[in-house]
Amino acid sequence: MRLDPRAIGAQIRMRLPQLTPLERKVVESITSKEDLSEQTSLKEIATENNVSEAMIVKLAKKLNFSGFREFRTSLIHYNHSEVANLHSEIEPNDSSEQLLEKVFRTSIQAIEETLSILDVSEFNRAADILFKAKHIDLYGVGGSATVARDLSHKLLKIGIRAMVHDDSHTMLMSAALLTDDDAVIAISHSGMTKAVIEPIKLAARNGAKVIAITNYAESPIVQNAHVVLNSTSQGSHLLGENAASRIAQLNILDALFVAIAKKDLKKAEQNLNKTQQAVQNLREY
Repeated sequence: MRLDPRAIGAQIRMRLPQLTPLERKVVESITSKEDLSEQTSLKEIATENNVSEAMIVKLAKKLNFSGFREFRTSLIHYNHSEVANLHSEIEPNDSSEQLLEKVFRTSIQAIEETLSILDVSEFNRAADILFKAKHIDLYGVGGSATVARDLSHKLLKIGIRAMVHDDSHTMLMSAALLTDDDAVIAISHSGMTKAVIEPIKLAARNGAKVIAITNYAESPIVQNAHVVLNSTSQGSHLLGENAASRIAQLNILDALFVAIAKKDLKKAEQNLNKTQQAVQNLREY
C-alpha cells in the first residue's frame, strides 16, 4: 500500500476513537517519537511503552497498516512531509503574530490532509445524489449547523432549496417525511452525535440517501450512511479539533456545490443571476 504522505497522519487520527485508552497512549508515544527511523525496532517500541510486540503489530493493523514495518515507514514519510510540520500547539506566551501563524497553518494542514484522503468516487456519488434529489435536508448541531447553513445558502443561489435542521426534534420530524426521492447531508465532526445519528437512521429507513461528513472513518454515523466524505484536522488543545475541521468541511461542501452546479451549468447561472439581482438593492453604494 502506497499512500500520499500527506494522508498518513489523517489515516491514524481517523481511527483513534476505535482504540482503547492504552492503545491511544501508545500511538501518541510512537507518533511523537522524534528519533523514529527505519532502524527503530519493534522490540524497542514495545519496551519503551511497556507492552508486548504482538500488541504493537495488532495496533498497526487497527490503524489500517499491514504491520509494524509499514506503520513505521509510513510515519517516517509523513514526519518528513511539509504538511506534518504545519501544526504547532498554541502556547500561553505566543505573540499575536505567532498565534495568527499557528491558527492559519493548522487550517492549511486540515485542507491539505483532507484533500489527500478524499475518495473521489464517493465525492462523485454524493454530487449525483444531491443533483437528482427532490428535497435535501442538512443535519448538524453546534458548529456543524453553521457549516450546513453555508451550503444551504449557496444552493439557494442556484435555485436548489435545502433545509437546515439543527434541533433533534425537527430533524426527526423531517426525517419521518423523507422518501427515496430525497437526500440528507449529515455533518458531525465526531460522528457520534446522537441528535444527528437517530434522524439519519430514520431517514435511511424511509429510503432517503444519506451523505455523512465526519472526521472519523469508523464512527457510528458512518454505519447509517450511503456515502461518506471524511475531513481531518489536528487542531489544538485550546481551539479543539473541530475549529480546523470546519474549514476542511466547508471546502468539501464548496466543491460539492460546484460539482452540482456543473451538472446543469446553464440553469445554475440563470438562477444565480436572478438571486443576485433580487438582493442587489440591499447593497449600499
